[in-house]
Amino acid sequence: MTDTEPARHDYRVDVVWTGNTGQGTTSYRGYARTHEVRAEGKNAIDASADPVFLGEAERYNPEELLVASLSQCHMLWFLHLAADSGVVVTGYHDQARGVLTENPDGSGQFEEVVLTPEVTVADRSSVEVAQALHPRAQELCYVARSVTFPVRCEPTARVAN
Repeated sequence: MTDTEPARHDYRVDVVWTGNTGQGTTSYRGYARTHEVRAEGKNAIDASADPVFLGEAERYNPEELLVASLSQCHMLWFLHLAADSGVVVTGYHDQARGVLTENPDGSGQFEEVVLTPEVTVADRSSVEVAQALHPRAQELCYVARSVTFPVRCEPTARVAN
C-alpha cells in the first residue's frame, strides 16, 4: 500500500434470528423479531425490532444501533483530536438522537441524527479548543461519512470541578 492507496478494513458480524416460535414465518404476527448480533470473541448483543414494529423494548433495535455507531465514531475521533491538541478530556457524554420517517408503504429513512456531546475538560483554557475540535471529528468519522442523511453536532464543553 502506498500513501495514495486507501487502506481497506473488513468487518464481520453474524446476525442470528432467534425468534422462531415454532411456526417460522407462517404469518406476520406469528414470529418474534428477536435476534443476536455476534462477532468473534465478543459478547452477543440481544436485539429485536423497535416495539412499533412488533419488537421487544428491552432489546436494542437496528435504529438505535445506527445512532449509537454515529455517536461512538464521533466520540472516538474527538478524543483522538483532543489528545493530539493537548486538551485533557476527563468526561464525555452524548445523548444522541435520530429521527426516522416511516413512509405509507412501510419503507423509511432517517431524516437526521443529532449528537449532543457534553465534554468535560481539565482546565478553562481548553474549552474553546475542545469546542473547535468537533467539526473536524465530524469530517473524519467513517460512519457519518457513509450515511446519506445529515448528522448534526451540538456540543457543549465545561470545566471539571
